[in-house]
Amino acid sequence: MKAARFYGREDIRIEEAAEPSPGPGQVKLRNAFAGICGSDLHFFFYPESLPFSLDEPHPLTGATLPQILGHEFSGTVVETGEGVTDVRVGDRCAVFPLAVSCGKCAACRRGLPFSCPLMGSLGSNVEGGGLSEFTVCDASKVHVLPDGVDLRMGALVEPMAVGWHAVARSGVRPGGSALVAGAGPIGIGAWFAFKARGVEKVLVSEPSEDRRAIMAALGARVIDPVNEDLADAVASLTDGDGMDAAVDAAGAGAAVTSAMAGLVPGGRLVVAALHEHTMDFQPTRLMMGETEIVGAVGYRPEEFDEVIAAMADGFYDTTGWVRELPLESLVDALHSLRHGIGGKTLLRLG
Repeated sequence: MKAARFYGREDIRIEEAAEPSPGPGQVKLRNAFAGICGSDLHFFFYPESLPFSLDEPHPLTGATLPQILGHEFSGTVVETGEGVTDVRVGDRCAVFPLAVSCGKCAACRRGLPFSCPLMGSLGSNVEGGGLSEFTVCDASKVHVLPDGVDLRMGALVEPMAVGWHAVARSGVRPGGSALVAGAGPIGIGAWFAFKARGVEKVLVSEPSEDRRAIMAALGARVIDPVNEDLADAVASLTDGDGMDAAVDAAGAGAAVTSAMAGLVPGGRLVVAALHEHTMDFQPTRLMMGETEIVGAVGYRPEEFDEVIAAMADGFYDTTGWVRELPLESLVDALHSLRHGIGGKTLLRLG
């Protein structure tokens, strides 16, 4: 089968790989679409920035280079292993990629497996990933798609779940207000999640003209934080109060500081983006406003199902921000996304 194997910095190859077979409790998927994620960019361009190394076998999974990438994907079940009863051949699925965590560390004991230092995920440090024609995974990791959600949309469940989890961490209630900093896929996902949760006063801050146009076409309020006055826009939308919450989906220090400045007293900033650089900020504003900064990583299994249900209810629209390319265009797509061009790229696998 064809697969995209990562060998090291800026070295990923489309090549033949052995077709997997399911073991007990597993299913085999014929993959349909796989998305490129910001973490895939870190793999390709900055592997040293990742919280783990593939130079040595993973302590729990044994995975090492070369590794098939791809953790945002959908497919159709073509074979089931012994003991699988809840999933059937022909089911169309989105895949929950978190495969293992140690179960013993402080994060695992607190129910935060994505924060486990030994966390293992399909498409990163667990054998097998979505950027291949076939994948094997535990049957418990597949979420069957209803009739109203196709495989193309199914490949977006994972990144949209990241935004959904960030919005859940914000604590904003229906009728509230929010700022989304950054209009990449996670920012887009956060915007959809706020809308699905009844939060209509949402402002998207994005310096890229291309990405602002994408969001505006979807119906979002947008602002250029470089050439326009973000503080005035926030004040206008909230009658001078400030935003109830903000989501950092940009991974830039300037986005964090401007978002913090726009919060209402008691508001909350959710950091949902990887930052490549450190930043400075003045914490007195936190103290005086009793505002909060929290992190958001990954998602819960139930949030996968909540996103799928919201998709079935029509809250997600892929117009203008999702493009499809063949698997062979992977490297070109990585370079384009590195420069902030476009929204979401899905690679066709079948």
